Amino acid sequence: MRLIIIGSMASGKSTIGRKLSKKLGLNFFDIDNEIEKKAGAKISWIFDVEGEEKFRDREYEAFSNLNTNENCVISTGGGIVLREENRELLNKGTVIYLEISIQTQLERTINDKDRPLLYGVNKEKTLRKIAEIRNPIYEACSDITIKETNDPNEAADQIVLELKK
Repeated sequence: MRLIIIGSMASGKSTIGRKLSKKLGLNFFDIDNEIEKKAGAKISWIFDVEGEEKFRDREYEAFSNLNTNENCVISTGGGIVLREENRELLNKGTVIYLEISIQTQLERTINDKDRPLLYGVNKEKTLRKIAEIRNPIYEACSDITIKETNDPNEAADQIVLELKK
């Protein structure tokens, strides 16, 4: 079993992924954490210094390495679906899309300084533009969609129920 969690920034991919892995007794991996460990730097620094394209290269490398693991939950970054080669890797697992509203994203990122795509821009406008591009891709790539909830345990329980179907 390989569960791969996708969705917009601040949708709870890491938090819910961790809870889900505990409930199912699976290993948990977070792609952003793996990138930071290997680079020895924060994602925001990588974006600033190397740019988004180099970050996406690192993201693909981390995802392809993690995708060899069995019995695990993998939380991805919001932009994982942008590259075709990542979408192909998604096919090697059960993909869970965490849906979230723009309003909730704004609330959850209001004081967040670690989101490079939201630094120094109109957050709402940027989130809407990102959602316009990515949401249809998330939907197309997903096997299970979980509607927004403010309770990560509830979301993890919903995923477990969907997996049993």
